[in-house]
This record gives sequence, structure tokens and C-alpha cells, in this order.
Amino acid sequence: MTSSSRNTRSVRLTGMVVLLALFLAPALMPGTARAQGDFEGHWEGAIELPGAELGVRVDLRHTEEGWTGTIDIPMQGAEGLPLSGFEVSGTGIRFAIQGVPGDPTFDGRLEEDGVIRGPFRQSGQEFTFRLSRAEWLSEPARPQTPEPPFPYRAEEITYPVDEEVMLAATLTLPEGDGPFPAAVLISGSGAQDRDEEIFGHRPFAVIADHLTRHGIAVLRADDRGVGGSTGSLAGSTTSDFVDDALAGVGTLAARAEIDPERIGLIGHSEGGLVAPMAASRSEQVAFIILLAGTGVPLDEVILEQTELISVTERQVTPEQAARQRELQAELLRLAKSGADSTRLMEAMTALTDYQLSLLAPSGRVDPEQVERAARSGLASLLDPWTLHVMDLDPRTFLRQVRVPVLTLNGSRDLQVDAEQNLPEIMEALLEGGNEDVTARVLPGLNHLFQPAGTGGVSEYARIETTVDPSVLEILSRWIMERFGG
Repeated sequence: MTSSSRNTRSVRLTGMVVLLALFLAPALMPGTARAQGDFEGHWEGAIELPGAELGVRVDLRHTEEGWTGTIDIPMQGAEGLPLSGFEVSGTGIRFAIQGVPGDPTFDGRLEEDGVIRGPFRQSGQEFTFRLSRAEWLSEPARPQTPEPPFPYRAEEITYPVDEEVMLAATLTLPEGDGPFPAAVLISGSGAQDRDEEIFGHRPFAVIADHLTRHGIAVLRADDRGVGGSTGSLAGSTTSDFVDDALAGVGTLAARAEIDPERIGLIGHSEGGLVAPMAASRSEQVAFIILLAGTGVPLDEVILEQTELISVTERQVTPEQAARQRELQAELLRLAKSGADSTRLMEAMTALTDYQLSLLAPSGRVDPEQVERAARSGLASLLDPWTLHVMDLDPRTFLRQVRVPVLTLNGSRDLQVDAEQNLPEIMEALLEGGNEDVTARVLPGLNHLFQPAGTGGVSEYARIETTVDPSVLEILSRWIMERFGG
């Protein structure tokens, strides 16, 4: 999430995976004057996730109208999100953020040491939550985030996609008159701002800064419905994002500082599917770069992703991961075949019950929790974006791409597995007759192209590097070798 209060998709290919939508939820009993004084004010703490802590700041206030409050989640770029549903009783408190799937709840108790502790629950999973009066959080070190003054020009612009969608963007232009080669950055799945911000990292800002310093103009836009962009992500599909990317190409082509014959696309994760789709539709695209791009349909990516993450992050056994994969494969098969809601709910319930039982210490799960989580999961599965993207085979579009292609994958990417996807990307491009293809698996890098230990999602926030410098050099060198001068 960011300060623009973005929505998230349950299947997240980018920066990208299934990030917990960290929020809090409902109900207790009216509080006493003593309880009001105990809870009012500023709190800092964390939700303890497997292998990581997600820091939060909470500010609570009691007025004649009742309780109000806000929460910041710095690692997700979320600031000042309103809290609701307050009720307190003695030393207990619950509160909520509205409209978050998975029924997230915080049920805390103020203990003698002045710390609020209790379980945080979402989608049937339970984690420990703590808050104290001490200043516990510090801003994470992000040494690569660009800071002014810059040796290039940066313009805030807007451009239309259609009558309903106007994208807000930053265009960075190298020093001089040009005309320059240029690139449009395309984000991964979920609501992304122009910097593709995640856990305090701003990878698109880092990439744009590096490329522009090396003579390449860069356009990066907020997704539709995010930040300064109009329209809505709800109901939008990958094909709509192709329109957005090509609108960016057209905007660049109309600028005197840009060479219209040297405009390319750089797509991360789902953006790595959007880029070849756009290149297959438009002769204005001069090159494409795929960062953690997919080479097989999304349902196959999801199966591999879930198994890799489950084994790495949850410490499940290979046998348990295999059983989970079987249940998930059946669910996705039914969804792609257009099965009715009853069959889908049965399959989703079976998968949810199994997954939650792996997390529960006793191995048993409350049936009501399973039902709530299953209904939330089914709603996400039936989202127009999910159903549409599962019907797309990247190879169909890759075979139609004739312009130069650079495709990079990290060896420790658990979200888009290099072994599953890169060979398929290469084969499809070569089958189509593309004569300029460069493909590399980069050792030790994760889905965000950070130097990683396990590649687990829980590492993303703890790693200071936003984009490994070697990746930045590969990008600028490859573009300038073909389109510089």
C-alpha cells in the first residue's frame, strides 16, 4: 500500500506477490474514562510475520464523538490511514481499517509493562502484534533512492489514454537538446505508483535516475486510479495496461526531445507480459526489456510461486507443498474452465482449509475462519483481471516480437521462477524469428533484483539495496549499444 491508499490484488506478480494487506479490524465494548486515558496517544510497534517484523505507528484520540485514529505502515509506504470501529473495555482494545479483505483483526490488551499485545488475524492466519509508547521505528535505509539536485530535467506531465483515463507521470530528460532514446516503465500487478514503491524501496525511481544519467529519457506513470492518475484499477485488465503503455509511447513520440524511432518498453513482472503484447500491436515500439517476465500463463506461474514461497517462508515439507499444489491446480483448472460458483467454492474451501491447517499449531482450524477466508479468496480469483490474465499465454505475443529484446531473471526469484519462465521466453522469441535476443539469469538476485539470501518475500524490506547496480549497468549498456548516439 502507499499513501494513496492503493488496492491490492491477491495474486501479485511484482514487487509484488501476495503482500499481507496489513490492517486492523472490529469490535469490543464501550470504554471507561480510565481506558480512554490509557490508550490515547502515539504508539509504535510491529506485526511479527514469519522471518520478519512489519513496523507500524498508531495514533489514537478520544473525543466527544468517540474514538478516532490513524495508522502508518512505513515499509508499505502507507501514511495516515484512518482507523474505525473502535471499542475498548478495561485493558482491552480492538480497532479496524475499513474495506480490507481477509477479515483482518487486532485484539490487544494493555499489559503491566505498558505494552499492548495480542493476536493479529487475517484470512485465518494469526500473528503477534505489539505496540508501545517508545519510539521504536526508524526510517529504513534506502541509499539508492535518488535525491536532488539532479544532472537532468524532470517534468511532471499528464497524458490521456481514453476519455476516462488520464495518467500522471514523471518524464526525466538528459541534459542537452536531444533527440534522445527513451523508455516507458511498466509496473507489475497491483496498484503501483510511478516509482513502483514497495517496503520503502522505489525501484522505478532508481532505474529512471540511472538511465537518464546515461543519456536515456524515461517516462514513469502512476497506474490508473493511483496517485495523480484518473480512472480505476478495479475492472481493468492486462489488455487495458497495454493501452496505457502505448499511450506513453505516443506521448514520447510527440516530444521534440525524443527520437520517435528509439522508444522502448521496460516491464517488470506483469509489465513483462504487457511489453510484448504492446510490441506485437505497435510499430512505434523499438525495443523491449523484460525484468522478471513470465513465459507461461499465470496459473502455471502461481502454482510454482506458491510452492517455492511456501517451502522457503513457511518451512512446510515437500510433501505438504505437493498436496497444496494439487488442490490449487484443481481450483485454477476449474476457474479457467468456467466452472459454476458452487464447484469453485468447494475447491477454494478445500485449499483454504489445508493451507490454514498447516499454519495452525494444532492442525485444526475454525470452520468459520475457513469459510470467511475462502469467500475472500474466491472473490479475488473471480476478479476480471485474474480471469483475463490467466487466459493469456505470453508465448503467443513473444512469437510476434521482432524488435530487440533483453530479458533478465534473478536466480533467487521465488515469484517468477527463472527455470520455469526464461527458457519459454527464449524459445518463443526464437521461434518467431527474432534475431536480437539477450537473456540472462542473474545469480543471487530476487524478484526485485536485490541481492538476496533465500529470495523470500520477507527479505525484501530488510535488504538496503533497491536494485543491484549490475542490473542498472546491464540496462543502460544494452540500450546504448543499440540505440545510443
